[in-house]
Amino acid sequence: MEEKNYTGTVPGQHRGDSVTAEGNRSFEDITAAKAFFLQAEAKVLDVNRWHDQAGEALAHFMLTDTDGNPVGGTARQGLLIKIDIPGPGSESGEGYDWVEIEEIKKTDSAGVQSTALRVRPIAAPGSEADEPTHFYDEQSTSTFTITRENTTVTVAVYDRNINPNTEADSLIDKVRNAITGLFGEKVFSKIQWQSLVDGILK
Repeated sequence: MEEKNYTGTVPGQHRGDSVTAEGNRSFEDITAAKAFFLQAEAKVLDVNRWHDQAGEALAHFMLTDTDGNPVGGTARQGLLIKIDIPGPGSESGEGYDWVEIEEIKKTDSAGVQSTALRVRPIAAPGSEADEPTHFYDEQSTSTFTITRENTTVTVAVYDRNINPNTEADSLIDKVRNAITGLFGEKVFSKIQWQSLVDGILK
């Protein structure tokens, strides 16, 4: 399926690996498609309920402020997402991986509506680490999109330029990230994100 990048939020693929998870639903008329788009958009932006949407998937997500305090409501640019994945957590993140919501962008025209949310690995709040507290490095991104093209609504997640974060400050995290990063590319991202996509489209 062609990449849905109407907002220009999905980066070009220049290094490392990429993972794409996507799905779509078609409707009989524009009114129904627009209504479903708004419902799906709300789910994409409701980070605290991603686990509910994904069902028995692999991780829990929590929206926080820049100090790591839990935040309710919808995603906003500049907020963080604390991720609890199965298995050993990061030492510098006290068991969690962290990303920042670096951009949320929307476009709306006669035939197309699209909303995109892009995140990037960062160091955990309060951490003295120089490198991101995440199994991917700082050039890796994940972009979550919801797009209506006439009567078809597509939900997609695009992981781009992904490499394991092997430059972590501690040896424990270097080993953990190398193993988890490889697992993440081959299993976690695809299964987790496809589960999320499928859940949002229900």
